[in-house]
Amino acid sequence: MEDETTERRNQARLAIMELTNMISVPMCLHAIVRLNVPDAIWEGGSNAPLSASQILTRVSPSGDPQNLQRILRLLTTYGIFTEHLLDDPYSDDQVLRKYSLADVGKTLVTGQDGLSYGAYVLQHYQQELMKAWPLVHEAVVDSSTEPFVKANGEPAYSYYGKKPEMNDLMLKAMSGVSVPFMKAILNGYSGFDGVKRLVDVGGSAGDCLRMILQKHTNIKEGINFDLPEVVAKAPSIPGVTHVGGDMFKSIPNGDAIFMKAVIWVLTTWTDEECKQIMSNCYNALPVGGKMIACEPVLPQESDNSLRTRALLEGDIFVMTIYRAKGKHRTEEEFRQLGLSAGFPRLQAFYIDHFYTVLEFQK
Repeated sequence: MEDETTERRNQARLAIMELTNMISVPMCLHAIVRLNVPDAIWEGGSNAPLSASQILTRVSPSGDPQNLQRILRLLTTYGIFTEHLLDDPYSDDQVLRKYSLADVGKTLVTGQDGLSYGAYVLQHYQQELMKAWPLVHEAVVDSSTEPFVKANGEPAYSYYGKKPEMNDLMLKAMSGVSVPFMKAILNGYSGFDGVKRLVDVGGSAGDCLRMILQKHTNIKEGINFDLPEVVAKAPSIPGVTHVGGDMFKSIPNGDAIFMKAVIWVLTTWTDEECKQIMSNCYNALPVGGKMIACEPVLPQESDNSLRTRALLEGDIFVMTIYRAKGKHRTEEEFRQLGLSAGFPRLQAFYIDHFYTVLEFQK
């Protein structure tokens, strides 16, 4: 064995301690969302630094400010909060700690539309999902069934369907993630120019289609395509027709077909299933038409960048909760899937750091 006093061994021991205790991070993140701490600090945009005691008076009639401060200190190291240190001769450590929201923390502030990434945090750490995580090794031993099924007895989506509160939280989480993403691609992607008839596959209530039509007035008709029971609840939207069906059987015709991975259109399916969906898209498009898929795209190299880690962590989440053989893919894997479905060309647009716009051209 190596000398345990070397810097290399010290760093290795420190790293394994951090990895083992890392559950503290998402659980503390979950706690501050549950306590509504981001909104309490933001307070209409002031974002004035507050002590744990001051925050507590805004979120709870009683509580332990010292324990809240311990949570705030940890999340400060992950860019959720900014810590402000002031001299305080009356405290045990001679310092008064105050906290404001850093950039990551601002994603948890409830906007005028009632949305934030907060619902996404809460959705990920519900009891039923947490039960699946000790079974991740089972996805290796038996990949025919994902750990969520082994923990809860049925697939996640059917389970959500029987639990209205879980389903509502999932829909709110998807909206909280998709709205800022859609704003980003509408400002940075011009692929909707010239489209007359746009089909949104897995469009849910039609929120993203509404945003696209508001930005691109050249689109004269939008088709919101989803399961019949989903579109039955969709609201009326000018210029949008809600169509129920099964994407594994057929997809409505359009100049362009849009899919966004926020609802896991391709991510939760096997390669063969993706090929079937994409083949149906190909058949629904004219020559020169395109399928626009917004998907997480894995890098070839497994480096330690924030983007790579976020994408690989999302890949394991899919494997654990939604589909043992569903997965995030590399750009080349998507290119090969496109070729197998008939699409001769793929162009990738890296606008958002998590979701990539993939344009499959017929």
